[in-house]
Amino acid sequence: MLTFIFRRLGTMVLTMLCLTLVVFFLINLDPNLKKLAISQTEMHTSAEQLEQWLVTHGYRENFFVRYGQWLGVIKKQPIINPQTGEATQRFPFCDDPTEPVYSGVLEGDFGCSTKFRTAVAKKLFPALGATGILMFWVLVVMIPVSLLIGILAGMREGSRTDRTLSVASIASTATPEYVSGVIFTVIFATWLGWLNGSAASTRNGITLYNFTLPVITLAIYGIGYIARMTRASMVEVMTQQYIRTARLKGLSFRSVVIKHALRNALIAPFTVIMLQFPWLLTGVVVVEIMFRYQGFGYTLVEAASNNDIDLLLSCSLVSVFIVLITQLISDVGYAFLNPRIRVQ
Repeated sequence: MLTFIFRRLGTMVLTMLCLTLVVFFLINLDPNLKKLAISQTEMHTSAEQLEQWLVTHGYRENFFVRYGQWLGVIKKQPIINPQTGEATQRFPFCDDPTEPVYSGVLEGDFGCSTKFRTAVAKKLFPALGATGILMFWVLVVMIPVSLLIGILAGMREGSRTDRTLSVASIASTATPEYVSGVIFTVIFATWLGWLNGSAASTRNGITLYNFTLPVITLAIYGIGYIARMTRASMVEVMTQQYIRTARLKGLSFRSVVIKHALRNALIAPFTVIMLQFPWLLTGVVVVEIMFRYQGFGYTLVEAASNNDIDLLLSCSLVSVFIVLITQLISDVGYAFLNPRIRVQ
C-alpha cells in the first residue's frame, strides 16, 4: 500500500508540473499580456508604451525562465529604473524584493494580484476559507440525504418508494445549478420571504443567511447523482447469493441490510462521493457568482475577467491539487473497502 501511495504521489507531482506548465502558457499568451498592460496603464496608451511596460515588468522574458521564477527555482529579478539605474520593486503594493531572490510557489510566494493590488496569498486563502465552509455544509447535507435515499430505493427495487425516489433523483440531477439557484431564490427569498439576506455579500462575515441558498443549490444536484449510484449499487448487492443465504438462515430483512449489504453497497458510492470534490469546484463558480458569495469561485472569475495572471495561476494550482488529492484518497479508500483490490 505504501508503495502504491508513493507511486501515486510521484505521478501527482509530474501531473501538476505538466498542467501548470500548460496553464502558464495559455495565460501568458500575447493577447492576455496586452490586456493586462492596458488594465495597468491608461486606455489611450500607445502600443510602444504598452510594450515597454511589459518589458519593464518582466513579461517579455524567456517563457521557461518566467515559469521557473513562478515555481521558485530561478531567482526573480527586480525592475531596473532606466533613468537612475537603481533596482525598484516590480509591484510596490506587494512589497516585492529589490534584489534577486528565490521567491515562487515553492517558497510560499504566489505572486501579486494586479486586480486587487495585494499579495495573492492575502486574497486567495480567505476566499478558500469561505468556500471551504460552504463545501463543508454542502457535504453535511448532501452525503447523508443521498445515501439514505439510495438505500431506501435500492432495498425495495420496483416498489412505489423506489419509483418515487428515483424520479426525484433524476429530476434533481437533470437541473443545473444556475436553474435550481433561480428557482430556490424565487421560492424562498421572493415568495416566502424567509431568506431575504441569503444573497448578501460575505464581506461582513459568513452567516446562516448568506450561504443557505448556495448550500441548497449545490447540494440538490449532488444528492440526486449520489442517490442514483447508491441505489444501483444496493440493487446489485441485494441480488447476490450471500444475501439470499442470510435470509434463508432466518435473519431479518433489517439485519441482512445493515450487517451484510450496506458495506458492499457503499463501495461504489464512496468513489462517487470523493469525485464530487472536483465537481464542487465547478459548481461553486456558478453558485458564488449567482449569489455573490465571495469565495474561491468568485475570486477565480474575477481573476480571469481582469487578466490577473498570478492570481489566476494560483487558482489553477489549487484546483489541480484538489482534484489530484481527492483522486488519491478515493483510490486508497476504495482499496480499504474492497479486500480484492487490497490483495491485488
